[in-house]
Amino acid sequence: MNQANIPPVLVTGATGRIGRVVIDQLLHAGVPVRALTRRTEAGATLPAKVEVFTGDLAAPETLDPALNGAGPVFLVWTAPPQTAAAVVERLAAHVQRVVFLSSPHRTPHPFFRQPNPMAVLHADIERLIAATGLESTIIRPGMLASNSLAWWAPAIQTGEVVRWPHGAAETAPVDDRDIAAVAARALYQDGHVGADYVLTGPESLTQAAQVDAIADALGRQIAFEEITPDEFRRLSEGMVPSSVVDMLLAAWSAAVGRPAYITAAVADILGTAPRTFRQWAADHATVFTEGSQPSATSR
Repeated sequence: MNQANIPPVLVTGATGRIGRVVIDQLLHAGVPVRALTRRTEAGATLPAKVEVFTGDLAAPETLDPALNGAGPVFLVWTAPPQTAAAVVERLAAHVQRVVFLSSPHRTPHPFFRQPNPMAVLHADIERLIAATGLESTIIRPGMLASNSLAWWAPAIQTGEVVRWPHGAAETAPVDDRDIAAVAARALYQDGHVGADYVLTGPESLTQAAQVDAIADALGRQIAFEEITPDEFRRLSEGMVPSSVVDMLLAAWSAAVGRPAYITAAVADILGTAPRTFRQWAADHATVFTEGSQPSATSR
């Protein structure tokens, strides 16, 4: 691919779990990349080929330098909702196409139908994008496999029992790398304008079974103890916003006794099967014994 002939893709959320891998995927495909970071020093962690711009979705006027001359934009919303309309208006004034990292709030499965402030925000941003006439692709990942790092790694690293509610709740965790690969294809390949992709992993697993998969990857047993929702609220106090705790508890409760919603979108778009949770756990085994964990809400 001749980089001189195509405008650079702008990646927001460039140092997040998804955006950072999208950058790698684009560079591997020979696509020029711009990255938007809130802090200048964050750009130092990105590959040298990336053109780094400092800007903040919470201050829409700071986005103009990064948007001038840009091609498609990968939009990961990382700000309060108040500036969403102004940001989308600026996107429409500068670029033709956006790939938006949203959520499966339209999916007819109880897990995704519970009250969720983030899903409400995503739906609002989708409506704003549609109203501008921007060409768009909507990416809707389900439960991220990497959430387990924030949830269970602290206990696993110290050899403690994983104490968790709704161990029988089933989800189909999707690997961040598969999400990023789909997003990258949508950014540089034709045929994705107007598409709406719900991305999941290939298998339905209870939360307890996911902990067992991590134990297998580490080659040791990990004890799992069911706790009540009220106990979970107490343990999460001061660490996770109560609205997020309520959202998770409602979703997990609705998923108990029901197989997770699974799609073939990753395989259809990439031509390869999505990574299983066991594959993800094996590839990230060292993080459960050392290293830091991302926030479960950081994408």
